[in-house]
Amino acid sequence: MRTIAAIVACILLLGAGAARGGPMQEDVDRLMRDYDGAVPGAAVLVLHDGEAVLRRGYGLADLETAAPVAAASNFRLASLTKQFTAAAILLLAEDGRLRLDDPVRRWLPTLPEAADPVTLHHLLSHTSGLVDYEEVMPEGPAAQLRDADVLRLLEQHDRLYFAPGTDYRYSNSAYALLALIVGKASGLDFAGFLRARVFAPLAMDGTVAFEDGVSAVARRAYGHSQVDGAWRRTDQSPTSAVLGDGGIYSSIDDLAKWDAALYDDRLLSEASRALAFAPQTATATGEPDVDAYGYGWRLAGDMLWHSGETIGFRNVILRFPRQRLTVIVLSNRNHPEPYRTARAIAALWLAPGND
Repeated sequence: MRTIAAIVACILLLGAGAARGGPMQEDVDRLMRDYDGAVPGAAVLVLHDGEAVLRRGYGLADLETAAPVAAASNFRLASLTKQFTAAAILLLAEDGRLRLDDPVRRWLPTLPEAADPVTLHHLLSHTSGLVDYEEVMPEGPAAQLRDADVLRLLEQHDRLYFAPGTDYRYSNSAYALLALIVGKASGLDFAGFLRARVFAPLAMDGTVAFEDGVSAVARRAYGHSQVDGAWRRTDQSPTSAVLGDGGIYSSIDDLAKWDAALYDDRLLSEASRALAFAPQTATATGEPDVDAYGYGWRLAGDMLWHSGETIGFRNVILRFPRQRLTVIVLSNRNHPEPYRTARAIAALWLAPGND
């Protein structure tokens, strides 16, 4: 586990610009140089004390049209989606529509008997022991899975990896089921609930839980992968239509509004935010730079964070609430993983004299 002091030490690698004092655009440009030019790119946002102190796009959102990445470009968030899924459950708990200690089979009774001890809390904290749906998908070409298809796959496997609450195993299955539960408890589908209760109230006008043929993604960034030394569009996989674990598209501009809402009661109550940001795992996660998992958030010392990886996209959000600092990097390419780059960017603002 790297400490804040270790993060600050990263600035020694960033050259004389950072050493002179204030964070400088050229230092971030240097860190992001591989994303710039006629290649799949990235959008970078740094928020400090509620202000966007850096907001910039690099490279292209779509190689086919040469559309540049902009602050309003919408990327598939992948697992950054999980913080929104968790928030939806917490909102419904505030409404009295469900309880976090509800058995999952109260809402999804077709799950096998092995799931009897599993609660919504276990789903949120990755302590359910549910089978990973990616491991039991049929082989060969198939239509894209949706959240309801995840449920149908799990119905066929009457087993768990471990007794609920006794261990931690990151679970996309759990968050797909949570999306279905949002629909059952609210009377809306998952995408509709998020639109009505999260995106519209926060004026996140470009953000959508994307359903092909139902909704559209404005200013869309398309995913790419490097194959045999050349970049190719690789935007969708068989799991790309599952919403609860990774189906939201958003931009750094809209995520700035989301970040602001995590500091006050405009969306979630103080009690709900405390649950989301508190350690909910009793055992070590085994993941690098993770002390514990909350509800939709990884916890590491003073930092709340999450990564999101799917075909053609790599994303990360780092939040340092005590320092009122947030760094977001959204990219539409399969590499590199941007976590270390985001940490180095954060180091510029966490350095002594930049508080």
